Amino acid sequence: MKYSKYSVVIIGSGIAGLYAALKIEQQTNLDDGILLITKSKLGESNSRYAQGGMVAVMKDNKTDSTESHITDTLKAGAGLSEFNAVKFISEHSDAVVRDLLKFGVEFDRDENNNFCFTKEAAHSVRRILHSGGDATGKMIEKALTKDVRENENIDVYEQTEAVELLVSSNNDCKGVIVFNDLTHEYETIYSSAVILATGGLGQLYKYTTNPAVATGDGLALAYNAGAILQDLEFIQFHPTALAIDGDENRFLISEAVRGEGAKLVDADGIEFMHKYHEKRELAPRDIVTRANYNEMLEKHADHVYLNATCIDKEKLAERFPNISRICLENGIDITRDFIPVAPAAHYSMGGIKTDMEGRTSVQGLYAIGEAASTGLHGGNRLASNSILECVVCAYQVADYLKNKELKTPKQIDEDLKTTIDKYSRDLLMEEIDVEVLKHELQNIMWRGAGILRSENTLTKALDEIKELSKKFPRSIKCLSKEEYEFKNMLLVSRLIINAALQRKESRGAHFRLDYPNTDEVGKHSLITKNEGELSFVK
Repeated sequence: MKYSKYSVVIIGSGIAGLYAALKIEQQTNLDDGILLITKSKLGESNSRYAQGGMVAVMKDNKTDSTESHITDTLKAGAGLSEFNAVKFISEHSDAVVRDLLKFGVEFDRDENNNFCFTKEAAHSVRRILHSGGDATGKMIEKALTKDVRENENIDVYEQTEAVELLVSSNNDCKGVIVFNDLTHEYETIYSSAVILATGGLGQLYKYTTNPAVATGDGLALAYNAGAILQDLEFIQFHPTALAIDGDENRFLISEAVRGEGAKLVDADGIEFMHKYHEKRELAPRDIVTRANYNEMLEKHADHVYLNATCIDKEKLAERFPNISRICLENGIDITRDFIPVAPAAHYSMGGIKTDMEGRTSVQGLYAIGEAASTGLHGGNRLASNSILECVVCAYQVADYLKNKELKTPKQIDEDLKTTIDKYSRDLLMEEIDVEVLKHELQNIMWRGAGILRSENTLTKALDEIKELSKKFPRSIKCLSKEEYEFKNMLLVSRLIINAALQRKESRGAHFRLDYPNTDEVGKHSLITKNEGELSFVK
């Protein structure tokens, strides 16, 4: 096994990980440098597929204010958003936008060079910046990726999976063990600061807008390291994914299309959102999702439709070039045709519990982006708050670490030696067709822990996952990245279901058919690994 050391190790190469690497390098003198690890290629992440935009409460946007954004976020969060977290992130949005510009990130502007703002569901004003029309995540990630590649102080490992965190007997994270999927070699990397920026978990579900890399790896790493995880039951299902299956996911039809005036209709072109909420298409995502799902169930249909023909053709072409192109490739002219849409797993509101500096309950372990749970999103993320959270928290973890003495460990204890030894042994293992098992798990999660849940569906799903696990006899080492991903998916699926069983109410994106009412006081669900077993923290 190879051994190395870095002052800071960042796992994940989406916007949060890239920006954190650049800000840490910019602000901190590190003796052993920075390592950025990605299990795919640099530039492939959930961030890349974020279309709508990024919330920005800009000082020169006179129609907006932090107070307004805070109010909208708290309302969407269904009683679980933390006020201080919401306030902090909102107040720092202007500064991080202007800092991103210094890294070559560009946002769309009008003929007077003013920022273009759009409006999305549950926002009271236009406050969402976008780039490349409907390719915001891709454009931000492209600029940051370029800077990371050109930065000689940031090393990058591609095609490398983080398989286990090194945690000492004192509950200190001292590094990580990684697996190179090309060479099948392991490496122990010592570090006094490990940052998880691993993104989401949409691939746990049959229908998702997330790419193949979104398998919940960071949550599995943190849980196995003994960190506290928060509110895992809150999975946001986006109401409008293109109802045509791709190889790995469904193409997202951005909420911004509804923000510009598109209407949800049935097969006869009849609008229906007035039956569900006064804000109709711009109601919070959980409500629009359940409305679409209910219409599909009532009419025994696989989808509903989004009617964007009421939007000016030139505006559609300029504002949504990628959506227009993808739909046209599938025989849909959005200037004339209805777009078939259906809900799909999109975002995890829960995650690794952190503060604003990204600190977890394990010393030396940090988490940012979708993998983290800062308290911003609560039970139902407000549209386009996610990229804002990524950059603000990446900025903050860098700011925090600049005052830390980041020395790599000089000694390792018996707990670390035991962990490293597990991956040093050669084991005889037969290959497993994980693709078949993965599809089976995705079906189980969609049926049992999806948009509508109950004790019966959740318990059945948990039993089915236990049976499925018997077909995957891997407790420690695996043969490939795909096997490690599936191992993580099994674990995180069980955690989500247990959290959903524990929450006996309906709140935000978590809807229980057997507990349709909302408790008067909202409480977070906290899970950790205690003596090898799942434990709820009171």
